Amino acid sequence: MKVPGHLLAGALFALLLCAPLALDRYWVDVLNSIGLYAILGLSLNIILGYAGMFHMGHAAFYAIGAYTTAILNTSYGVPVLWTLPLSGLAAALFALAVARPIIHLRGDYLLIVTIGMVEIVRIALINDVFGITGGANGIFGIDRPQLFGFKIRQPQHFFYLIWLFAGLTILLFSLLENSRFGRALNYLREDEVAAEGSGINTAAYKLAAFVLGAGWAGMAGTIFAAKMTIISPESFSFWESVVLFMIVILGGAGNIAGVILGAFLVVGLPEIFRDFASARMLFYGLAMMFMMIYRTQGILPPRPRVYRLDRAGGAQ
Repeated sequence: MKVPGHLLAGALFALLLCAPLALDRYWVDVLNSIGLYAILGLSLNIILGYAGMFHMGHAAFYAIGAYTTAILNTSYGVPVLWTLPLSGLAAALFALAVARPIIHLRGDYLLIVTIGMVEIVRIALINDVFGITGGANGIFGIDRPQLFGFKIRQPQHFFYLIWLFAGLTILLFSLLENSRFGRALNYLREDEVAAEGSGINTAAYKLAAFVLGAGWAGMAGTIFAAKMTIISPESFSFWESVVLFMIVILGGAGNIAGVILGAFLVVGLPEIFRDFASARMLFYGLAMMFMMIYRTQGILPPRPRVYRLDRAGGAQ
């Protein structure tokens, strides 16, 4: 008997939520990192996987969200979780400002511009822009988040916060994928010229995908800032954007399950081989080469959409 996909996913997610009961603090913290990168990977998947835009500057939006939380909390005393929507809004507004003049670019040209964008943000943070970012030292003393009077401070506590947020992300993005907006992005990814010829405002949809993905990455930055209690520009280097790009491409761009699997492999696999010291990166690199040669669409590429002509035409 074939088990429905949503039941299997629910069972796996329930099993994951029981993990802190069986693992020590170190491995729980590894799962926390995987969950955070899964959220970030899913936000990038909207831009790269759904809309098909080559974007390697996602760490910039992540940084803006984290710094928004840090500044509001340390300077103005705003509770950390209250800054969650504000961080998303700040990252989304920044994405709107920088994306409008570059949204018409395609392929490698857009990729190069986004690489420059993340470096500009990092250098601005190091130079203590407006005197509020703390320069190279960053910002210290960020409060732990509180939920219904309970202060979240242990790795086990953050595990449930991160993975419940990841579950919400999966649910909302699944609904988005099957919505009219998601179908339009799918057309745009497959053939932008044909999509425009079908009446889709490609520039508007690409801009909306860019802003939505950036806003979600900004909210992930809030969780990161609360977890670390200290942030600095080095936490949002170009390498972070590379890792997120690898998570989406390796797992399967456009597939939510593939992005989750990519986060486990890219973030979790090096920790499993940590005892092998430098040799672990050799195994990691070989695995990446093998995947790019034999699974060019990722481990779990998205399934092709199937449209019933009888239903589309209103036939009974």
